[in-house]
Amino acid sequence: MSTLINATPTVYGINQEKQEYNWDDDVEEPLDKDEIFQLIRNINDPEHPLSLEQLNVAQKDLIQIDGNRILINFTPTIPHCSMATLIGLSIRVQLLRSIPSKYKVDIKVTEGTHQSENAVNKQLNDKERVAAALENSHLLQVVNQCLSTTIDK
Repeated sequence: MSTLINATPTVYGINQEKQEYNWDDDVEEPLDKDEIFQLIRNINDPEHPLSLEQLNVAQKDLIQIDGNRILINFTPTIPHCSMATLIGLSIRVQLLRSIPSKYKVDIKVTEGTHQSENAVNKQLNDKERVAAALENSHLLQVVNQCLSTTIDK
C-alpha cells in the first residue's frame, strides 16, 4: 500500500447552492467566475476521495476573467504536494473539454503556497508539455479518474 503525501487533509464545507446555466452551444455569452467554478469544483483530488472544493484547492475567489483570458489559481493542501501538477492538468483538461477554444486559460499555483510553484506553473502552461502528458495513456487515465463523478459529494 502506498503512503499518502497528506494523510489527513483539512476538509472544508461545500456550497450547496445550485446554479442554473445556459449551456446551449448556439447562444454565445461570456463566461463568468461562477460558471468556471462550477466546472472545476467537483474535480476529484487524486489522493483522497474528496473534491477540490472540499479541500479548498479550488476557490471561486481565485478565478479571474478578463475578456477571453481566464486565470485560475489553485492552492495545494501542503507546500510539497507532489500532486500539484496532476491537479492543475485535471483542471486544464476539464476546461479544454468544457469551454469554447476562444478562451485562453492560464492555470497557476497560488503564489507562495508550493515550494516548486514556478516549475509547476511552467509545466501547466506549456502547450507542448500538456500535449505530451495527454499522450501518456496512464496519465490520461488518472486525469479521467479525477474528472469522473463517481465520488459522492
